[in-house]
Amino acid sequence: MTLAVFFGCAFIAFGPAFALFVFTVAKDPLRVIILIAGAFFWLLSLLLSSLVWFIAIKASNSQDLTLQRGLLMFGVFFSVLLQEVFRFAYYRLLRKATEGLAAISDDDGSAISVRQMAYVAGLGFGIMSGAFSMINILSDSLGPGTVGIFGDSQYYFITAALMTLALTLLHTFWGVLFFEGCEKSCWWVIAAVVSLHLLVAGLSLLNPLYEGSLPPVYVITLLMGVWAFFSSGGSLHSLNALCTRFTKMFIRSS
Repeated sequence: MTLAVFFGCAFIAFGPAFALFVFTVAKDPLRVIILIAGAFFWLLSLLLSSLVWFIAIKASNSQDLTLQRGLLMFGVFFSVLLQEVFRFAYYRLLRKATEGLAAISDDDGSAISVRQMAYVAGLGFGIMSGAFSMINILSDSLGPGTVGIFGDSQYYFITAALMTLALTLLHTFWGVLFFEGCEKSCWWVIAAVVSLHLLVAGLSLLNPLYEGSLPPVYVITLLMGVWAFFSSGGSLHSLNALCTRFTKMFIRSS
């Protein structure tokens, strides 16, 4: 049973991200480099926020539960803001490196587009964020122990996997929107991305009240996916053409 939980949660949390990597990133070395660098920038934001969190915990009274709760909320929101600062720093770095990236690109000297960089960078942020969110939970799912034996929720592992999936996709969508906002100097788009990131982080603090956190997060994920689709140049016509193509492929295969 523990192996079933482990593989089930792992596939839920990382299956879509793995598919995106295999079909849209892995075949292009340039995109792989951008993805790994994006993951590294997320790690840097985690390192700095962890350092601040460690100092705050050591300087506070560990017996004061109210204070510890406040520090937890501070740590979560500070980490979100730091992630967005590093997202902006990564955008600036990629913009300055565009000419250099063009020199090593196989596309006849043309640079990778900003929208492609935004997507790959966002996916890198999401994959690394999901890995750190889920790796210890997956380790615990192998046992020993029984989830909920002391009255806690039995849906801890599945909801953690679903939340990780949502955050991975959200980081990808946020990357597209954030870069687009920076390109067009639409600061309200950047503010919306940061605000929604803070909102999702705040909703996660409602756990283990999963019915209060998971549905709103997935509503936000759906809305962000639609926004990112149209922001990256998608249209109803292209979506209809894609559906028609898949319908024809399905009819031919059957």
